[in-house]
Amino acid sequence: MADATRHPFLHGLSKHRGSPPTVIVIFGASGDLTARKLIPAIYNLAHDGLLPAEFFLIGYGRKPIPDAEFQQVAAGAIREFSRRELNAEVWARLARRTLYVSGGYDEKAAFDRLAARIAGLEQETGQQLQTLFYISTPPGVFAPIIQNLGASGLARRYLGQPHQSKVVIEKPFGRDLASARVLNRELSTVFAEPQVFRIDHYLGKETVQDLLVQRFANAIFEPIWNRNFIEHVQITVAEQVGVEARAGYYEQSGCLRDMIQNHTMQLLALTAMEPPVSMDAESVRDEKVKVLKAIEPLRLDGARSDVARAQYAEGVIAGRPVRGYLQEADVAPTSATETYAALRLSINNWRWHGVPFYLRSGKHLARRVSEIAVRFKRAPGSLFAEAERFQLAANTLAFQIQPDEGLSLILNAKIPGLETRTQPVKMNFKYATTFGSNTPEAYERLVLDAMIGDGTLFIRGDETERSWQLCTPVLAHWQEQGRTGLDTYASGSWGPKSADALLAANGDAWREP
Repeated sequence: MADATRHPFLHGLSKHRGSPPTVIVIFGASGDLTARKLIPAIYNLAHDGLLPAEFFLIGYGRKPIPDAEFQQVAAGAIREFSRRELNAEVWARLARRTLYVSGGYDEKAAFDRLAARIAGLEQETGQQLQTLFYISTPPGVFAPIIQNLGASGLARRYLGQPHQSKVVIEKPFGRDLASARVLNRELSTVFAEPQVFRIDHYLGKETVQDLLVQRFANAIFEPIWNRNFIEHVQITVAEQVGVEARAGYYEQSGCLRDMIQNHTMQLLALTAMEPPVSMDAESVRDEKVKVLKAIEPLRLDGARSDVARAQYAEGVIAGRPVRGYLQEADVAPTSATETYAALRLSINNWRWHGVPFYLRSGKHLARRVSEIAVRFKRAPGSLFAEAERFQLAANTLAFQIQPDEGLSLILNAKIPGLETRTQPVKMNFKYATTFGSNTPEAYERLVLDAMIGDGTLFIRGDETERSWQLCTPVLAHWQEQGRTGLDTYASGSWGPKSADALLAANGDAWREP
């Protein structure tokens, strides 16, 4: 018998910040994201008693399958990808409420069947159900899904009430500024902005959320988080894998679209934004937009260019030889798609004037790591200037986002002994060590926040347009240049020499995470 206090979902006891009775509809129910992230996230929310007592999950896809088969698929996804083992009693209750509707994304009649299924659940439970539509599909079908949600009336259910319909949209949110604006207009004809949740799973990671706590809840950091004390900021999102079987997608995307425009720009906004007047969603997102608007246009040519791009060549990763990007299946031999991108950004406001922000991301790099590293200026004076006796490093506060969430601080300390000698030391905090290793994953937090209508960790329409406004000229320039100016780097290294030059121009260097 399950412990009712541990699994309140079994007995309908769950309440979380006023979460209403809900049905989540996943478009793209047979996709990889649904299996790896969404279904395990929903199961873990059920396990922790964070789903409303009346909760239903509906998978929507083109392939017609019975509810029982979708339930088996969902159970398999939980067994393979969940952070905890499948609990039979919790899953038994959730499985009974896991359903499936088949139809095309451009098929109005199928959306009418979906609406009828939801209406039937309301009649069965005797309660009004909030509907959360999760669009986990290729971007090419975003528009027909949105249009049919409007035409079927599903988008307007209980509009203006706390349990109004909501829609979650996965990246990529557009391919450039023009397409992002078109998608925003498409959404605005069907949904009001408070109904829309543009998701970036990086914002659900514990260390990213902890960034605001460290900045604004610690008196040792808050007063020095500015140009007077910070020398520069480095944001790294490095992947050890190559394009794998995704070359077809990656050839149409590239690193700037895939990682820089969304993940890394979001990390920059949280690192650099001004203190919000409160922690409500709009106050936080207002400040993110303000700092993105303060970023100066990028220089794209000449010796002082602010951008670098490259493709991985052959090399060695984890002791094994790997091929270069141009040798990958489905990659054209003349491809100019970048697998690495680096930017040097300048923020034109009082807090950050003169402080460079360096962003980099790439595939087939030395190891998988995402971090924000804030390097402070060196202490003035020459008290410890004798290089042979004193090894000194700049104080650096690094937020490790993945794979091991936590933060570290580099300090200078005296080496034990009768002679005064120094060396840099690192103070480490790891979430797994302090709080245990079974912490909720990003999608659990984000699905829950969308369900309760908290948009703090989601991207607003004007926010994504501003990010594209910065990146689109770079994309256009690179397309015009073709392979001219496209650098290469050995797989298993930390990137190309052209990226090193971005920092060397200011007397800086990339740190090795």
